[in-house]
Amino acid sequence: MPSPPLLVFDLDGTLVDTAPDLIETLNIVFGRENLPPIPYDGARKLIGGGIKALIVRGLEAERRPIVADEVERMFADFIDHYSAHIADRSRPFPGLQTALDSLASRRHRFAVCTNKLERLSLLLLRKLGLADRFDAICGQDTSGVLKPDPEMLHRTVAAAGGERGNAIMIGDSLTDIRTARAARIPIIAVGFGYSERPIAEYGPDYLIDSFDQLPEAVLALAGRAINPA
Repeated sequence: MPSPPLLVFDLDGTLVDTAPDLIETLNIVFGRENLPPIPYDGARKLIGGGIKALIVRGLEAERRPIVADEVERMFADFIDHYSAHIADRSRPFPGLQTALDSLASRRHRFAVCTNKLERLSLLLLRKLGLADRFDAICGQDTSGVLKPDPEMLHRTVAAAGGERGNAIMIGDSLTDIRTARAARIPIIAVGFGYSERPIAEYGPDYLIDSFDQLPEAVLALAGRAINPA
């Protein structure tokens, strides 16, 4: 009998509401550059793709030129501040712990596949007491591959000791959906994340509005996941 599918989660906007600390750090860095702050609701939709992408999107939102050396300087400044304030206000989304407990009782195992830097991902999850829940935590620098490249998802599955034909992804963005599609892995989308448009428009295999619905969603897709393509 096949083992239950490995569940691979995105991090920002899926497992943890990291927007408060990310946006505050972005605006602190912008302030040091004499740039105006970006309003919270607008900045929230810019999250995804990693910190450097957030900075670039923020500059684009302010109609500022993208200068590589300046982005690198702001990136280093961002990392320095964010590392010290990574969990000031970031918290797991409601119902996460209960959902993980329920799924673990059904012998599911978990991994994280994120475009956040690996060391920052580990730092955040450790501070929130979540790191030990995951068999692998892979960031953009783990192997030099970023989502939506399916190889990142495949490598995360392998790092967790899973099989690519027996996994389900959970994410909040079009990038996550494209990654899962390219990897031929079913995807559950969360409706409470940072997607610029309603995530349902991108056609996930299953949509949930809270983690209370995750066990049911996993059960619905488990048969589809066991497909050694």
